[in-house]
Amino acid sequence: MTAARRVFVVEADGGSRGNPGPAGYGAVVKDSASGETLRETAEFIGRATNNVAEYRGLLAGLRAARELDPEAAVLVRMDSKLVVEQMSGRWKIKHPDMRPLATEAKTVYPPEAVTYEWIPRAENKHADRLANEAMDAGKRGEQWDPGSSSAELAAGAPTSAGSAAAADSAAPAATGPGSASGSGPDPAAEREQAAPAPRVGWGPDLGTPTTFVLLRHGETPLTPEKRFSGSGGSDPALSAVGRRQAAAVAESLAARGTIQAVVASPLRRCQETAAAVAERLGLSVRTEEGLRETDFGAWEGLTFAEVRERHPEDLQAWLTSTAARPTGGGESFETVAGRVALARDKLLARYASRTVLAVTHVTPVKTLVRLALGAPPDSLFRMELSAASLSAVAYYADGNASVRLLNDTAHLRS
Repeated sequence: MTAARRVFVVEADGGSRGNPGPAGYGAVVKDSASGETLRETAEFIGRATNNVAEYRGLLAGLRAARELDPEAAVLVRMDSKLVVEQMSGRWKIKHPDMRPLATEAKTVYPPEAVTYEWIPRAENKHADRLANEAMDAGKRGEQWDPGSSSAELAAGAPTSAGSAAAADSAAPAATGPGSASGSGPDPAAEREQAAPAPRVGWGPDLGTPTTFVLLRHGETPLTPEKRFSGSGGSDPALSAVGRRQAAAVAESLAARGTIQAVVASPLRRCQETAAAVAERLGLSVRTEEGLRETDFGAWEGLTFAEVRERHPEDLQAWLTSTAARPTGGGESFETVAGRVALARDKLLARYASRTVLAVTHVTPVKTLVRLALGAPPDSLFRMELSAASLSAVAYYADGNASVRLLNDTAHLRS
């Protein structure tokens, strides 16, 4: 006899304290027959809208279920009418931040294996608690720790004023009814979606933006050989070429005279590049752990061709999903995006309305640009970023961001 197909229930939620604002999601996978909790997941995702956080929760819940059994059938239960109706195909997905998330969610399981059900907020307390644990962790400058979670135990208690639901309902009235996933949503309003539309043309003066000038470190001996060089490898120093590049960018930035602070990844190549620039500008260097490069696991020090030869299946998975990790316990791009977004929010709070030089690596720079553009995760593979290149992103008081520069290397040609 054929074994009965396993059935999971995925409950997911997300919230934003500000809409957009500091955001997080939570998701739980349960056995449909016993109700037993099989997996919990949550994450602080930096600045986002309620709806984006809800979609991120859905995506995380589906991925967690797939890790348990890729052949299972899944019932998704959420208190977001918007997500349920859009994923069920009854409402169109208009907002550009949500379309790629919805598309990715549809690829986790075959469409016929997943059904969606709207539930009242009171029936989604477990996921709500997880989302709030993630947001609370983000407020402390940390990521959610599953070992310290009490969401399942607390789910039976009434939702507190600090919950994702409360945070949603406290959002400015201008966000509209769709910003909260509460009971009795107005379907017409939710179709319009909660995320504020990008400003087009001239708008009110929002004051001086916070600007990140993003500098990729200079060359190391591994750079011209195109070897994976992340957080888990040999931590190489700058080469002679890299030191000349650092000096060149220092002169260029000194001539512009706009940098007010310097922060850098803890890795040696960034510290050396930052030190050269900071000395020229008469500034000190502050280390920001969240700006370090991806940990490439067992791929550290290898070329792309060597990885393709030794770990072809892992490499293919990594190239097709930002949730995939390199061989040997490295970091997924999804994980890196979480910590980079957290570092971004910390720096925005610390250096409001100032221009900051952030000396970092390929992945963090591309991630900050991607997040500013609202581009899909796989856009990381479509950006070129040279050693010692400059990029820039300006962040405004209304939550919008503007990419001002990408991969500028003019200072290296003089």
